[in-house]
Amino acid sequence: MEPLENEQVDSGQTKPAHTSLISGLPDDIALICLSRVPRRYHPLLKCVSKRWRVLVCSEEFHSYRRVHSLEESWIYALCKDKSEQICCYVLDPTASRRCWKLLQSPPPKCLKRKGMACEVLGKRFYLLGGCSWSEDAADEVYCYDASKNTWEEAAPLSTGRCYCVCEALHEKLYAIGGVVSNSGTPHSWDTYDQHTNSWSSHSDSKIVHDVQDSVVFEGKIYIRCCSFTTVPHASAILYEPSSETWQHVDADMASGWKGPAVVVDETLFVLDQSSGTRLMMWQHENRDWVPVGRLSPLLTRPPCRLVAIGKSIFIIGKGLSTVVIDLDNARNVGGALVSTSIPTLTSDVDVISCKLLSI
Repeated sequence: MEPLENEQVDSGQTKPAHTSLISGLPDDIALICLSRVPRRYHPLLKCVSKRWRVLVCSEEFHSYRRVHSLEESWIYALCKDKSEQICCYVLDPTASRRCWKLLQSPPPKCLKRKGMACEVLGKRFYLLGGCSWSEDAADEVYCYDASKNTWEEAAPLSTGRCYCVCEALHEKLYAIGGVVSNSGTPHSWDTYDQHTNSWSSHSDSKIVHDVQDSVVFEGKIYIRCCSFTTVPHASAILYEPSSETWQHVDADMASGWKGPAVVVDETLFVLDQSSGTRLMMWQHENRDWVPVGRLSPLLTRPPCRLVAIGKSIFIIGKGLSTVVIDLDNARNVGGALVSTSIPTLTSDVDVISCKLLSI
């Protein structure tokens, strides 16, 4: 680590002076100790000294926690409030009193945009594109650094997009489909490489503007397209990164994908919201969707989004109402899945998308 403080010498010049992270310990041992502090206390660590603040915000600290399986996943939700303004919330699922907290407001320029997408890459939460009645689909990208608690502008998209879907795969971001700007290429997607801090554009006739949901499953990106198509297999496509090609999803799988999806232990789950809320599971061997169970209408407030942490699926609906299903103990009582819930907000926000960010 680079020393951050200086000391005076007789010549009047300064030379670097090393100040230990923890007095009496080598810095590598101090890193081992500090990296084991639970994530909820990281803001307090940053208050101890400038060196601790720099360490907690560093890629080195994040990388160490990831490599040694010390990361903790928090849920970040992109929402829209009653005034149609963008806002973001965060939930620590391990807190003794679990509740959603309002995140620092995104940059003012994007607050009134519709059709923004979001995704997580590393320790950053990205907001992409969007549009408004007075502007075309935007190419702007903003990212929130969770360790620094700051927003900044990132490299712009190759193509302005609105109502696209976004996924992270193999340390890259993929912004796919949606309505593109007047100067953009239809039937296209953009890929972000964090090492070069740049986006590249690609096109394929299978990409449509009306994309509904997306999920990474079996190392591929699956996209659910418009629900009103008369051809079942055309309602979903998948991206194979090894060949960089798009393919239609087979009709058996596409026909049952009727809502937001999430993957737990390499098994795909979908929340069917067409009549109440029902959790479905894809059985790969039988090529069939089977019901896991229905959720109580008293707890869920559709439309909902899904995220998974370990064996637990979080079902997040209007007002950030949150229902948690533990798949290890999933059972039906009185026709409904047993679940726990997290208190809703006093304000009725609409949930656009939810993502996990691990530090």
